[in-house]
Amino acid sequence: MLEFKYDTQLLIEGENLDEDEISEYFTEHFKGDCLLAVGDDELIKIHFHTNEPWKVLEYCASLGEIYDIVVEDMDRQSMSGELSRQRTGPEAACPVVL
Repeated sequence: MLEFKYDTQLLIEGENLDEDEISEYFTEHFKGDCLLAVGDDELIKIHFHTNEPWKVLEYCASLGEIYDIVVEDMDRQSMSGELSRQRTGPEAACPVVL
């Protein structure tokens, strides 16, 4: 079982966004790992593993419009991947990263 269950990803569109301030806020206020906050002052991409994705969404919505929201249960993904490997071999579990 994973320490942080939910893979949370989204885009924030707004004005005067600061990826460093957003990263600092995450670090100080949310429990989680694998934080990625990148972009510019009008668009930030967030990626974060947490057990409380609703808190992440609430904070991000306070910064601007949020969209392309994805919250995935990584425990379920893990179980799915295991079943897939059993059916098709180990290479089926290797994700492609672009």
